[in-house]
Amino acid sequence: MDNKTEEFYKRLTEELAGSADWPAEYLFKFIVPSEDSKIQTVENAFNGIGAIINTNKSKTGKYTSISVSATMQGPAEIVEKYKELSTVEGIISL
Repeated sequence: MDNKTEEFYKRLTEELAGSADWPAEYLFKFIVPSEDSKIQTVENAFNGIGAIINTNKSKTGKYTSISVSATMQGPAEIVEKYKELSTVEGIISL
């Protein structure tokens, strides 16, 4: 991971630490190419934690937006999910 990415995750952790009492509900938003395997990878990352997942294909069908609402234990858990999913080719985390 490069320094810019590490700095981003550090800043995100600090911002989240001061923004809520943990555990708290957190909304993840991703955009991925509309390939079943990529959508499934994102959905699988949140299996077993009671997440509510909504998907919506773009008008052209080329991309799919994925919103995931889940109760997270703290900022470190959120950052770990982003890092885990950063390996999905073409994913954009919002």
